[in-house]
Amino acid sequence: MTESSTPQTAEGGCFCSAVRYRIIGPPLLSIICHCNTCRRTSSAPSVGWLTVNRGCFELLGDPLQQFTSSPGVERTFCAKCGSPITYVSTDDPDTVDITTLSLDHPELFPPSREMWLEHRVPWESSNKSLRQYPRDSSDGPYHGT
Repeated sequence: MTESSTPQTAEGGCFCSAVRYRIIGPPLLSIICHCNTCRRTSSAPSVGWLTVNRGCFELLGDPLQQFTSSPGVERTFCAKCGSPITYVSTDDPDTVDITTLSLDHPELFPPSREMWLEHRVPWESSNKSLRQYPRDSSDGPYHGT
């Protein structure tokens, strides 16, 4: 993602609007994740995530509920409607991943890669124009173009 192609400020929230948030500053990364945990916690075939510096994320509405989805990983959601909102890992405590589709204008933050393709359900297509990773993008060179 380039700084000139994405907004410096964006807002989003949950389905019922009880949770609202603001991002101030450029995003670091936008991805689609197919891992089993993301699929199970969202009840969806994949989840879009926008990664930002933790200091760029400001909660404006109701407090978020949280749970530990795996060791070292906290996920948050709206206590009223259940919409998933964030993912924070102790491996990278300076960043927060925000569900891209909880943004008011998710179309402004297109993904650059797909991760955990080895967990992708067979009936969901992958986007071959994105960098393709069988697991996490830190696992080495991407597969694809």
